[in-house]
Amino acid sequence: MLVEPGNERGQGVLSIIIPTLNSNESLGRTLEAIAAADGAIAHEVIVADGGSIDGTRFTATDGGAIFLETRRGRGWQLAEGAAAAAGDWLLFLHADTRLAAGWAPTVQGFIDIRARARENDRRAAYFRFALDDKAVAARLLESIVAVRSRLFGLPYGDQGLLIDRGFYEDLGGFKRIPLMEDVDMVRRIGRRHLAALGVAAVTSAERYRRGGYVLRPLRNLVCLGLYSVGVSPTYIDTLYQ
Repeated sequence: MLVEPGNERGQGVLSIIIPTLNSNESLGRTLEAIAAADGAIAHEVIVADGGSIDGTRFTATDGGAIFLETRRGRGWQLAEGAAAAAGDWLLFLHADTRLAAGWAPTVQGFIDIRARARENDRRAAYFRFALDDKAVAARLLESIVAVRSRLFGLPYGDQGLLIDRGFYEDLGGFKRIPLMEDVDMVRRIGRRHLAALGVAAVTSAERYRRGGYVLRPLRNLVCLGLYSVGVSPTYIDTLYQ
């Protein structure tokens, strides 16, 4: 159930925040998957755009989303999107990531459980990583990500992040950095406070097909290593690009 912009919103509303940059091709499919929710959940969608020059704006508004112009850089875009959101729960999602069937009742169930939990027992949640590729390499990468997420508490942004606004704000929100904003956030949340949702977030495998199922993850690992030893996210972003 999409909340119309301008209506009274807040308690019981999920704000879905999607950072974009020339994401016209993938965004439409992502918005369609949200709209096809197989369970009633009041939500608004905010597309936080970093300066697209393609049809991203029109795809967003045609899909019922609020289009927000921000400074380029995923950390800035996520932070600005959250600041503009009206919901008491926030779901951060990449533009090329489609939530699988069953996402809405799963999210609602998590929210309902957290409503009954103790104040000092706060949790955020992430989806199961999946790729839209039938290759064996894709299944292997999915297994590696599952282990990384479970053992080390390091789900990345393409697995989504569901968190209540109070917890998000107490943590200080997303840092306005161009890269590694997802790692920074989940480290502040802490492994004990992260929960895995049983529904998949299906991400486009195009960048893996283009960059390689070995080289791309290795590059990500190098970026993580550099960030872990204190290298500036701005410098890492330069290397990443």
